[in-house]
Amino acid sequence: MDTAALQAKATDIRKDILTMITEAGSGHPGGSLSCTDILTALYFGGVMDYNPADPHKPGRDRFILAKGHAAPALYATLAHAGFFPIDELHTLRKLGTRLQGHPDSNLLPGVEVSTGSLGQGLSVAAGLAAGLRLTGEDGLVFTVLGDGECEEGQVWEAAMFAAHQKLGRLVAIIDNNELQIDGCIHDVCDPGDLGEKFAAFGWDVQRVCGHDIPALIELFGRIKAEAADTARPVCVIARTVKGKGVSFMENQAGWHGKAPKPEELEKALAELSADAE
Repeated sequence: MDTAALQAKATDIRKDILTMITEAGSGHPGGSLSCTDILTALYFGGVMDYNPADPHKPGRDRFILAKGHAAPALYATLAHAGFFPIDELHTLRKLGTRLQGHPDSNLLPGVEVSTGSLGQGLSVAAGLAAGLRLTGEDGLVFTVLGDGECEEGQVWEAAMFAAHQKLGRLVAIIDNNELQIDGCIHDVCDPGDLGEKFAAFGWDVQRVCGHDIPALIELFGRIKAEAADTARPVCVIARTVKGKGVSFMENQAGWHGKAPKPEELEKALAELSADAE
């Protein structure tokens, strides 16, 4: 896809995120919207190797959504990538659905690991990367963490393990929107400069605008090209805006886990359409 097509895809995913959360009456729009461009770059920018017709294809790249509450972003991305019908997005959080409030790998193709308990995703991703090295299988492991999630101690145990094990095929992407459910991360439990922290643990740290899709694709492509020759895991600090694309949601912690009302959805969809035009 060219840049215009990628941006259009991201807009469609944002519309689906908001629509499914509104229909469900619950969900997490803020952090789903902030990581949309990251997922768009990974899945539609020629970065990740995957096959919807064969979700368990050997040698594929793996994706782990550590911040599992942003499941609407992952679901919409997987649906647009062809893992399941887009119409199924309307079943989010409804009785009997495969689209639960947090991703379930036992139910949905394309979901590598069930996630949602914050702090565990990086450990799982590191374990996958270590396992791939043991089996000699190709593929990188990408994982998206929230910056508020990095207040969890288990994140730093995994960071220490990954650097010590020289897991060069592990890429941790921090969705750095600086807000969590209770407010600004620096007010709740200040994690400081996350890039400096990961660097201190021995990681290769890269910084990028999390909404610049071409820049994301260029960076991820370079990381992937160099993965076979590096012994350091990579941490990408992606600066983002919580609620990106909807003016009344942007940089508002109150939209971390609140569903829009129908009239708010209408306004949000109109804004996204106007921006796309």
